[in-house]
Amino acid sequence: MSKSRDFLGRYRLARLIRIGSTAEVWEAIDENSSDNKRYALKVLRESCSADKAEIGLLKHEYNVGKALSSPRIIKMIDLQTDKGRPFLVLELFSELNMKQALRKGPESLAFMLKKIIEQAAEGLYYMHTKNWIHRDIKPDNYLVARDGETKLIDFTIAEPKLTGIKKLFYKSKTVQGTRSYMAPEQIRGKLCDERSDVYSFGCVLFELTTGKPPYTGQTPNDLLSKHLSGSIPSPIVYNDNVTPEFATLIKKMMAKKQEDRPDSVWEFLKEFRAMEIWRKRPRAPEVSVFDDMGSMKSADDMIKRPDGNYDVVKGGDKDKNKEAGE
Repeated sequence: MSKSRDFLGRYRLARLIRIGSTAEVWEAIDENSSDNKRYALKVLRESCSADKAEIGLLKHEYNVGKALSSPRIIKMIDLQTDKGRPFLVLELFSELNMKQALRKGPESLAFMLKKIIEQAAEGLYYMHTKNWIHRDIKPDNYLVARDGETKLIDFTIAEPKLTGIKKLFYKSKTVQGTRSYMAPEQIRGKLCDERSDVYSFGCVLFELTTGKPPYTGQTPNDLLSKHLSGSIPSPIVYNDNVTPEFATLIKKMMAKKQEDRPDSVWEFLKEFRAMEIWRKRPRAPEVSVFDDMGSMKSADDMIKRPDGNYDVVKGGDKDKNKEAGE
């Protein structure tokens, strides 16, 4: 599918946006539409197109996404198979995610960060109101447009929120997530709720204000142990332009115990809207990150699970329990 005139169903593949270990993301044109409307297609690679586990993940992502209807969440349109290749049809939005932008430094988004964070939180809060826990909140899973509009993506490992008696019968499942952003209870394979996503979102906010995740490690175990028992860093240590109020809120979101965090994203939003992020408001950079994207399209930028990245805990990881600190 390297030729621009290739088709999947009625969609002409116009441009390869990104490629990852299991999937490709294409900009595609609906040739049956009168206005040649454009979409994003997330297509399983040929090597994975018959893999039942990968097909199952794609179907799960579709089933979660089609139940969500918010301007803060990427719109899921269809799930199809053509030429033996399963693919998702999604709304075509900005191809730049937070992680890519942060590679140019936190100043690339700092001037419009209030809008970005508010919209990112609104998308997550909406998902929670529909009784879904995302479980993989990270900069890679937020797309950002030139004007700061932000949308949440990738529901591959999302789980329904358990309430009542179902919580009592919860059994630990395969540990999944991204190590740099996983809440302690997620690392331990315990029940996740809204506060687990709040923890991960706190890690994202730390990175948005400093340009680096809150914890790093020499090994996967080292990284996970810091989430479990390491002291909670302050973003002010790395960026003294962050206000003390916002730094305190981020640290509260990253509390080790669920009960010490904000109870919901809505509680976060109420506090956030009443405070400032910066001591001194940043200016927009002379060269926009949206005008300097030539070096950003690589396998590491793929929406789902980049190849060779030990930061991602896969269901099939050989030593997943050991790596997750169990």
